[in-house]
Amino acid sequence: MLPVNTSSNALYTDLSSYYDLMCADIGYEAQSNYVRRLHQLFGNEGNTHLDLACGTGPHVRYFIDYGYQSCGLDINQPMLDMAQTRCPEASFTLGDMCNFTVDEPLDLITCFLYSIHYSDGIEKLKGCIASAHAALKDGGVFCFNTVEKNKIDNASFVRHSTEFDNSQFIFSSGWHYTGDGDKQSLRLSIEKTTEQITQSWQDEHPMVAVGFEELKSLLLPYFDVHVFEHDYDKIIPIEKNSGNAIFVCVKR
Repeated sequence: MLPVNTSSNALYTDLSSYYDLMCADIGYEAQSNYVRRLHQLFGNEGNTHLDLACGTGPHVRYFIDYGYQSCGLDINQPMLDMAQTRCPEASFTLGDMCNFTVDEPLDLITCFLYSIHYSDGIEKLKGCIASAHAALKDGGVFCFNTVEKNKIDNASFVRHSTEFDNSQFIFSSGWHYTGDGDKQSLRLSIEKTTEQITQSWQDEHPMVAVGFEELKSLLLPYFDVHVFEHDYDKIIPIEKNSGNAIFVCVKR
């Protein structure tokens, strides 16, 4: 095995071409349609949309196909280049979701794949919430999924494999939380095997750790907050012991 040590964010820059492979088992269509339904229920009937941490643009693609005027924001230019190819009719902006502005107020802001946690620390999370609030019209919706820090199982990993371009890939990811404070991490790895030669990349991203009640308290000065079970097939209130949730935040 040939190990390759990577710097922070390397899996999203140097290895950005592998990102869609890493996320190949994600139900982008189901997620997008679920949030569209939530927006129909709680929103203001508008159709302008921004996807924070949009990556290579798969969610933006679905929202455009639903009839939204959709755009994306991400901190990674190689991802945005791929997003622009996938969605040539959309606009994409290089920027930080913890401190962003828009030219015109929006009807819907989304943040999928737990990317709200890329707000590294509570103060940056507050900045993300304030930026989203300022960017929305009255009655606009900010929707994202999140993990409860006190429910994280450090031993649990998501793992899948796939083949591409004559190589075998194994991807894994998992949360890690020390049990104290507002920092957790997302641990990621890729193994690529080509003609019996294996390369491996390891990366760890610092992320904000927050409990659901604490998160509500940060949101309530800006939004009416509704919390649902992390289930993209049906819209149901969150259960008491759930560690994952979908937050729907309506600007007052």
